[in-house]
Amino acid sequence: MDGTLLRSLTPSVLAILVRRGADFAAAEDAVQDALVEALRVWPADPPRDPKGWLVTAAWRKFLDATRADTARRRREDLVDEEPAPGPTPAVDDTLQLYFLCAHPSLTPSSAVALTLRAVGGLTTRQIADAYLVPEATMAQRISRAKRTVSAVRFDQPGDVATVLRVLYLVFNEGYSGDVDLAAEAIRLTRQLAAAIDHPEVAGLLALMLLHHARRAARTTPDGSLVPLAEQDRGRWDTAVIGEGVGVLQAALARDRLGEYQAQAAIAALHADAPTAGETDWVQIVEWYDELARLTDSPVVRLNRAVAVGEADGPRAGLAALAAVDGSLPRHAAVEAYLRERDGDLTAAARLYAEAARKAANLAEREHLTRQAARLNARRGQ
Repeated sequence: MDGTLLRSLTPSVLAILVRRGADFAAAEDAVQDALVEALRVWPADPPRDPKGWLVTAAWRKFLDATRADTARRRREDLVDEEPAPGPTPAVDDTLQLYFLCAHPSLTPSSAVALTLRAVGGLTTRQIADAYLVPEATMAQRISRAKRTVSAVRFDQPGDVATVLRVLYLVFNEGYSGDVDLAAEAIRLTRQLAAAIDHPEVAGLLALMLLHHARRAARTTPDGSLVPLAEQDRGRWDTAVIGEGVGVLQAALARDRLGEYQAQAAIAALHADAPTAGETDWVQIVEWYDELARLTDSPVVRLNRAVAVGEADGPRAGLAALAAVDGSLPRHAAVEAYLRERDGDLTAAARLYAEAARKAANLAEREHLTRQAARLNARRGQ
């Protein structure tokens, strides 16, 4: 049984059910039931047309559920007849589903969770693991999101800004887990850029490309994180970097600056430096100033403190960090880095250990733990 095939067919089958009048939440449940049926039946009796088989099976599941649920009886008026089996149009409906899942009535976290479940093909457990929450908590979050979306008119999908936010968060989630969501997010953002003349769509595409170009150098073979300054820049994909810079330059020429363009400009400056020591930190600080103006984000100010520390020295970085909320994720890690550069190894080791306890994932936790151990060993010499 080819799980990749089933996963690739899911978005189109789900979109077909929605277009035929199925409620989104019920359609998603019906498709999942059809996938379970396929896993049971296909090994012994593989269909000649897998997509047509899934559409027919899912539609039957939907009809059965609709007829059994009196609360949804009003939706039966939308049902004319069961679709005939056979080939279905080879149309990629994934981006359409992103717009539906990213409706403004959902919070960003709920929109991402629903998208990962309904479009990305992840299980509830996988999504819960990514968010570091219990599976039951994530199941409730997804259920609430599905109920919310089910009350939304299908001709009123989410706006572009919301879709960009979801695509960006899915891209960030995509570096871990069993499904390569980062590559899928880039593919969909390319589609969106081709369909919509919007500088922020181009800015997000450039940002994704510039980050993705460094992917091979981000971890060691055993999965350990490699900080940006220590990455082997010879492993960066220069062709992808060139594409990202070109997309960014075209977007910036529109003179409609947005947060994704500003983030991409920072990533481009990192990509342009032959070595970590040649990074133009002064210009990066200037771009962080623009980004802070656009977003008023405490996370941006946290990252800006690192850049200030590189451009003007660790004392200046610590002064900038003092104005940032200390409860933010990674605050302790940033302070540890700046304290180490300022020569305070005792405080830095303590802060690295504290940051490790608060880390959002295992790779980051192990990296910070190693940093603390390294400084403790130096102090003991």
